[in-house]
Amino acid sequence: MARISVLKTYKLYINGKFPRTESGRYFQPKVNGEALGNICQASRKDFRNAVVAARSSSAWAKATAYNRGQILYRIGEMLEGRSAQFISELQTQGATKAQAEKEVAASIDRIIYYAGWCDKFAQFSSNVNPVAGNFFNFSSPEPTGVVSIFAPEANQTKDFGLLGFVTQIMPVIAGGNTCIILAAETHSLSAISFAEVLATSDVAAGVVNILTGKRDELVAFFSSHMDVDTFLYCGSTKETLKKVQTLSQSNVKSVVVRDSDNWYDDAHENPYYIQDFVEIKTTWHPIENISASGSGY
Repeated sequence: MARISVLKTYKLYINGKFPRTESGRYFQPKVNGEALGNICQASRKDFRNAVVAARSSSAWAKATAYNRGQILYRIGEMLEGRSAQFISELQTQGATKAQAEKEVAASIDRIIYYAGWCDKFAQFSSNVNPVAGNFFNFSSPEPTGVVSIFAPEANQTKDFGLLGFVTQIMPVIAGGNTCIILAAETHSLSAISFAEVLATSDVAAGVVNILTGKRDELVAFFSSHMDVDTFLYCGSTKETLKKVQTLSQSNVKSVVVRDSDNWYDDAHENPYYIQDFVEIKTTWHPIENISASGSGY
């Protein structure tokens, strides 16, 4: 009698924990007719729970930039240590061994790239402004807040869902934001396994929350929720993008659109990707009057 394989149930990742979807729904992605696992089909309630977790993790924005860099570097270390698992999962999703090895290595390198920018980005984007008056004027970046993200669907000629997924998360959290990301529908395995990397690294609970499910069902919630500050949409479907831009007007949230068929491109290693998710705060500071001796502050 043939043995029946026990398929892994890939849960959601919310507030540092792995809950099952409250809806009780699952779907099974398949390759060559063979089911790969049981993937949670997240609901509106799951998304709301993730937003609450992300908003409650405001300490991430207050952490020093150097500390955030250390933590992102640790994420890269953890992925490096579990690279064999991710290579295997990418092969399960249809990649060749060479493709899987290349994608895992590129994902690790991208994490390390953005880790390096954490404590340098403020110098890159801030400024001491020239003004006429008895005061200083400084501009410096601050995180937007909570970012909702639609991860890009896999392009099986180039990537299988991990590199594009990582590329969206890293610049968002490097700038001090928290996020809720919806993994690709067709290649979800490595995205949820990446949650296991986050859970065993130093990143605080709620900073990154990962959902799986159907884009068409969740797009309205991701783009209209009043406690989300920015929506990052990866895709090129005009109807969906129009819906996103319309619904995002509810709380005047910004919409960032990225559409690429090659996440290996060096263009995706870019400090301006961090700048998409920060606001520039300007501070005015008075200068004391110059003393009679000619010295002052």
